[in-house]
Amino acid sequence: MTGTDTAPSAMREMGDAAGAEWVKLRSVRSTYYVLGVALLIVALTALLSLQAVSAWDAASPELRARWRGITAEEYFLPFVQLVIGVLGVLTITSEYASGMVGAALLAVPRRGRLLAAKAVVLAAVSFAAGVVVLSGVAAAAGWVRGDRPIPGFEASFTQQVPLLVCMGLSVTVVALVAFGLATLTRSTAGAVVAVAGLTFVLPTLALGFLPEPWNVRLARILPANLPDQLAGVAPDPDIPQGPFARSGGLPPLAALAVAVAYVVVTLGAAAVAFSRRDP
Repeated sequence: MTGTDTAPSAMREMGDAAGAEWVKLRSVRSTYYVLGVALLIVALTALLSLQAVSAWDAASPELRARWRGITAEEYFLPFVQLVIGVLGVLTITSEYASGMVGAALLAVPRRGRLLAAKAVVLAAVSFAAGVVVLSGVAAAAGWVRGDRPIPGFEASFTQQVPLLVCMGLSVTVVALVAFGLATLTRSTAGAVVAVAGLTFVLPTLALGFLPEPWNVRLARILPANLPDQLAGVAPDPDIPQGPFARSGGLPPLAALAVAVAYVVVTLGAAAVAFSRRDP
């Protein structure tokens, strides 16, 4: 059989494997629980936005002139990354816990293909979920804010679309990293803790404790800071330190290279471990 004969067959088998993984992902309750928690963030956005606009309405002109903050979608991005990252973890650890990974390998004996099918489905779902949830966050915050001239919130929803897409990409990166870590550790708790460290702990440590210039160098390659750089948004020096701080500095192509490196390194290590260990 020639290479031209096997290529369509391989593509068809990959499509079948991805289809099976899609069916599995949407047939388990944990998927809906995780996505439900993600959607709750939209409702939480509306509540916090009400509190913010109440403070703005009550603020004096002097306080309004010094008002600084970040948009709701930037504030909630690490939370969305963590929640969808949990979905990435459960994509593989739930099968190890139930013993279904053995049945999956019987259906798709080529382990690399099985892992790739899971990653493809997870990437599609996490990107869609990230964009939808963060767009909902932006829309909810904009609706509550109305026409108030709050500094930093002047952009319309349509102007935010490129940044929202880049945020969705960062959510996908975190989900795939979580999937890779879960494949390596086979531990739900361990992988979730690692993802929480990536999305919350490391940004705080980088900007709060490391000396210059290493604090910014590390912070700007962390997932929560990639969207601004992917979209070419200039950093705001007035944003406070912590997991929600902008660090800026990388051109879009460099930021994209960092995002790709996260996925390639993590999934590459996961593929090696998955192919060599017993299920």
